[in-house]
Amino acid sequence: MIPLGLLSTGEHGEIVEIRIAPSSASCCEKTKCDCRIEDLGLRIGKTVQMLNNGSPVLLKVDESRIAVDRSMAMKILIKEAGR
Repeated sequence: MIPLGLLSTGEHGEIVEIRIAPSSASCCEKTKCDCRIEDLGLRIGKTVQMLNNGSPVLLKVDESRIAVDRSMAMKILIKEAGR
């Protein structure tokens, strides 16, 4: 498993873990991004493709393009395709 933020442009993988605070904590205790990561479609089991590894990180999930902050991308662990 590697952090999503370490993928190169064009590579893809499957999300296996998202390291954020437990969902039982209120949004006041977490960052706004942590509260909404699943609302963006980034869930365990989803396949993501790196479109641009810059700042922000641009991803393709299903048929959507999503931009996330680099710090958030480093909290999302993936299994690279073919490994």
